[in-house]
Amino acid sequence: MITFKGKEVKLNGKLPKLGEYAPNFVVVDRELKEKTLNDFSDRIRIISSVPSLDTSVCSIETKKIEEMMKKFSDEFVFLTVSMDLPFAQSRWCGVNNVEKVITLSDYKYKSFGLNYGVYVSELGLLARAIFIVDKDNKLRYIQLVNEITNEPNYEDIESALVNIK
Repeated sequence: MITFKGKEVKLNGKLPKLGEYAPNFVVVDRELKEKTLNDFSDRIRIISSVPSLDTSVCSIETKKIEEMMKKFSDEFVFLTVSMDLPFAQSRWCGVNNVEKVITLSDYKYKSFGLNYGVYVSELGLLARAIFIVDKDNKLRYIQLVNEITNEPNYEDIESALVNIK
């Protein structure tokens, strides 16, 4: 059960399973260019699904993972996907001096949200989740946060990253 401020919400789409090939998606970057999962296939992808970077929990989460990523090589890439418009994502990154995170917007197609089973239609937002996809496009880690307004388990994410090569 997934909740938002204690109220149960319905996730739309299909949550993939560990070990499966990661579903592809089409999102928009800060320059309004379409991007897919395969655009980052040369690296291990950490994909963070958040409701909005302009909320305190999403902001804290993205900054904490930005710091975590400094411990890892360029073999890893951190993608944050939200329904925020690319302009808002760009502004947020500039104001918060975020450089390692690549922000991507699912506002146009809802492709990521539906393909990863994290789109909450009644809110028009994405649920909070972390996915790690290896270079072979297999899902190696999934953390779906039960209460959307809570932060993920960072220690668990870091442990998963250390064990993926």
